[in-house]
Amino acid sequence: MRLIQCDHQGQVRAALVESEEQVRLLDCDTYTLANRAIAAGKPLSDMLTEALTDTRLDYQALVDTKQLLPPLTHTDPAHCLVTGTGLTHLGSADTRSAMHAKAQAAEEDMTDSMRMFKLGVEGGKPDAGQVGAQPEWFYKGDGQCVVAPEAEIPSPAFAEDAGEEPELAGLYVIGDDGQPWRVGYALGNEFSDHVTERFNYLWLAHSKLRACSFGPELLIGELPDHLEGTSAIHRSGETVWEKPFLTGEANMAHSLANLEYHHFKYPGFRRPGDVHVHFFGTATLSFADGIKVREGDRFEIKIKEFGRALRNPLRVEADPPPISVKSL
Repeated sequence: MRLIQCDHQGQVRAALVESEEQVRLLDCDTYTLANRAIAAGKPLSDMLTEALTDTRLDYQALVDTKQLLPPLTHTDPAHCLVTGTGLTHLGSADTRSAMHAKAQAAEEDMTDSMRMFKLGVEGGKPDAGQVGAQPEWFYKGDGQCVVAPEAEIPSPAFAEDAGEEPELAGLYVIGDDGQPWRVGYALGNEFSDHVTERFNYLWLAHSKLRACSFGPELLIGELPDHLEGTSAIHRSGETVWEKPFLTGEANMAHSLANLEYHHFKYPGFRRPGDVHVHFFGTATLSFADGIKVREGDRFEIKIKEFGRALRNPLRVEADPPPISVKSL
């Protein structure tokens, strides 16, 4: 099953994707649906069936009129936390390490990125009941940094780069007792400033404080171990860059369970009622191929198991007025 969210007559409503052409409205949004399932102790798919209405909408019309919304949202953006992990995919260290230094075979000459990746390869998929190696972790922002599918991704005027990152995102709701519940998975464009990160890896935190997008569809149930997708950049009707990418646990150094454990082990990330969007990393970037994006370029990320592609055009923001702190 796959869900979307849309603006329907001024309300946020979830809808079941019945085909490429048609979706069927639910009587609530995804957050409410998830909380119903938690309260009832039932699978989300059961609650979804109970929430179906008889109203069907034209999917393409929702796209054309930009009524699509991220497939999971919170009414208060401050209670949606957006985070991620890096160096999780096989091959991801090559791109990252090339940003910082040429990796050598000898352990003492390894970059920090290669050391972190090696930890994941050796201990990122622990046996059941065991704790694996910690991944790299980063914070992107709260729900205000999330851009709807088809909407413009803003890049701040001070940014050095505005690069896509095609990833999977896990979408979660925290129950009243602090138990994290995974609602499902979505395609994501994690979107980062790779020039800033390349200057010094200690600026990774700065490079990640950018907008992002995920969706349009939320995949409910188990994730296939092997997924093949395509990431592309379109400019003025032409494709300026396109490349396949692999994801899913079979192509990762870490298990999803290990990445989830190392995020939700912190009590602050188990606050009842919160929504979490957690990006799982990638190994494919247009930046690694020397692509310089421009305002108006459109990012397109697709994996057939996730239905429609995630598409967002790029918008470069104007210089803001000077920021200064006033003393009280």
